[in-house]
This record gives sequence, C-alpha cells and structure tokens, in this order.
Amino acid sequence: MWTVLLLLLVAWVVLSIVGFVFEGLLWLAIIGIVLFVGTLIFGILRQRAKRAKA
Repeated sequence: MWTVLLLLLVAWVVLSIVGFVFEGLLWLAIIGIVLFVGTLIFGILRQRAKRAKA
C-alpha cells in the first residue's frame, strides 16, 4: 500500500514542478499540490485506522 502512495506522491511532485517551470501550466502545479496533500492525508488516515484496529 505504501509503495503505491509513494509513487503517487512522487508523481504529484513531478506534476507540480512541471507546472511551476512552465508558466502556462500553473494550473498543473496547483492540481499537483492538491493531489499531493490529498494523497498524504489519505495515507496518514489509513495508517491511523490500521493502528486503531490492531
């Protein structure tokens, strides 16, 4: 599970960097940041739920 989340986080970082490098793609940077934060929160919540069960 963490492998998939890490791959998604890396993908979102790359998307954000590309968005900031090319000024016309600023919207891509914003989407990348939002998805990065969303994926990070999702992973943290899953980890906490897993600990609560055990």
